Amino acid sequence: MDNKYKLLALDMDGTLLNDRSEISEENANAIRKALSAGVTVIFSTGRGFRSALPYAEQLELSTPMVTINGGEIWHRPHVLYRRTYLAESIVGKLRELAQAHDAWYWAYAVEDIYNAERWLAPGETIEDKHWLKFGFDTPDDEARAAIRREVERWGGLEITNSSETNLEINPEGVSKANGVREVCGMLGIEMSEVIAVGDSLNDLAVIREVGLGIAMGNAQETIKAAADAVTVSNNEHAIARVIETYIFGDSGGE
Repeated sequence: MDNKYKLLALDMDGTLLNDRSEISEENANAIRKALSAGVTVIFSTGRGFRSALPYAEQLELSTPMVTINGGEIWHRPHVLYRRTYLAESIVGKLRELAQAHDAWYWAYAVEDIYNAERWLAPGETIEDKHWLKFGFDTPDDEARAAIRREVERWGGLEITNSSETNLEINPEGVSKANGVREVCGMLGIEMSEVIAVGDSLNDLAVIREVGLGIAMGNAQETIKAAADAVTVSNNEHAIARVIETYIFGDSGGE
């Protein structure tokens, strides 16, 4: 079939995955159907490669991946295309900021994932690692707003979120939108031929820039307002609905 859309870029948590962090059989079957029809299906996620990989293997995907909000772009699983590092000096400042505001924090490095309970081992230093992303999580709206203001004041960083209680920090210019754009360049696809689906602020730019940006039913209101369409929630096989409606043209289900 001659699909208008040639690439489907999927956020994972809150989008492809249900609240039990599973890919439903309905979603998996629809993805396989799209692949069989010649559509390239990719993950576009804030997760690191290692936590995204089992799901790619479950779906038998050999397609590109955008991980760490675009901090890593992969030709296919295990074959890296590009990686953008977060400066060690910034990681130290971000950690101090989290501690000052009593916010839980985590950080992705190439070597491992670190957090407030499990930071570097004795004798290790921040300079020993290759950092990719830093995150804060706090239910305190005032603390989160203060953290955001301070990071914005520094400049040179992308600030998004993957839930309403967190903030995610990447180097300036790193986004899922730029990651998907680079994948399009690899594949000879235009951004206008892409469907992107997501639920959080780290999906905002890509949802705005692709041909068809779809917000989840459980998405943050900012995402719904920016999207071309809003689908059902991540517990209602939304990706199957998107594929049937917008790739195979079953608009009666929407």
